[in-house]
Formats: sequence, structure tokens, C-alpha cells
Amino acid sequence: MTAHSPSATLVLLPTYNEIDNLARVMHRIRSAVPEADVLVLDDDSPDGTGKLADELAAEDPAIKVLHRTAKDGLGAAYLAGFEWGLEHGYDFLVEIDADGSHPPEVLPAMLAAAADGADLVIGSRYVPGGAVVNWPVHRQLLSRVGNQYVRVLLGMSVRDATAGFRVYRADALRTLALDTVESQGYCFQTDLTWRAARAGLQIRELPITFTEREYGDSKMSGDVVRESMRSITGWGLKHRADQVRSLVRR
Repeated sequence: MTAHSPSATLVLLPTYNEIDNLARVMHRIRSAVPEADVLVLDDDSPDGTGKLADELAAEDPAIKVLHRTAKDGLGAAYLAGFEWGLEHGYDFLVEIDADGSHPPEVLPAMLAAAADGADLVIGSRYVPGGAVVNWPVHRQLLSRVGNQYVRVLLGMSVRDATAGFRVYRADALRTLALDTVESQGYCFQTDLTWRAARAGLQIRELPITFTEREYGDSKMSGDVVRESMRSITGWGLKHRADQVRSLVRR
């Protein structure tokens, strides 16, 4: 399968209780990248999201559904999607939220950047031209401080390492030892960004406007933030220790 094949791109759409958003987001994705396939990763949503996904798939052969039996977290859903996509020979795998916060209309530009050689393309809120709409001040502050913390602690130049809107080249994903990824929550995004940076992969950020969801409830919580901070701090301390050991050996 080549990059010009109609099914070379797979958009991964994890869902949990997104029945009010799924059809809207799906329409925007299919309009923005009609040549792409979409795989809904539903974590056994009790609100009927999985059933709606099946109905959409019955009407559109480009839509697939992977029913998962438990709510195991964002990371587990994406890892299942990556495995499915790699097994089925896709060249580009897209991450996008199902709540409408990420603009699918930017996907053609992101895919073009990946086709041009970028291993990971991030739809970034924090590069020039990026923006956040309808977030309360405390959420914006938390996100900006968190990303600054990641840059300083891990020594990465990526400005939006926590972003959930991204395109991976399949060949790049295969280098990231996905079978060793343990991150399940929102730190999953930072984990894979950090792995890509350490592997020397080409990471490119394109500006997007992130818009807070209109329908449904956010999955962000204090526990999610604390889990992310613990993991990132642990990676950072290990990184610093490795740097010190490297200098001592010299």
C-alpha cells in the first residue's frame, strides 16, 4: 500500500460516552479527508456511542469500529488502534479527539507534512498561529505550565508535547517499542513524544485552534493530572541521571 492509496490513512477516534459528538465529528473528518478510513475505538460506552458507531459504519464502508470491553484509558485505546492500523497496512495513523475540540479541517496540511518526511506531526496550540478557545483560565494555565515543565525537564523543543491531535508515519511508530508503553492516561501523548524525540525522529508542529467541547463531559480530572506529573517527573529524573552518568564516563 502506497501513500497514494485511498486507504493509506487511518484516523483513530477513541470514544467513551460521546454520543452527542460522534456524528458531528465523523462528518467533519469524512469531509476533510474523504480518502481516509476512520476507526472508532469505543470503550464500551454505556450511553450507546458504540451502537451509533456501528450504524455509521453500516452506512459508510470507510468507517470501522473496534469495540473494547472496558474503559482502560486513552493510551490503551490508541495502542489497540495502532496495532490494528499497522496490521492492516496503513501508512499514516491519525489521533484525534471525538469531542470536536480538534479541527479535522487541518488534517490535509498535517498529512502533507507527514508525506513530506515528518515522522510525527503535532497539531499544536502553542506555536505561532495556534490558539485555545473557550477554555477557563485555570485550564489554559495548567496546560501551558505543564508543557513548559515537560520542555525543561525532558529537554525537548516541542511546544505542545501533551497535544492529542497528531499524525504518525507507520514506519516511525514501529520504532517506538509500543509493546513497552505503560502510560494509559493523558501522559500517553507526552510518553510517545518523548520516545520519538529520543529516537531522533523528525517532529513537526503545525498551528491549530483548539476549541473546548460543546457537548458532553471532559475526561480530564485531578487524578489524570497527578498521574501525568508523576510519570513525567520520573522520566525527567531518569533522563538527568543518564546525562550525569554519560558525563562521568567521559
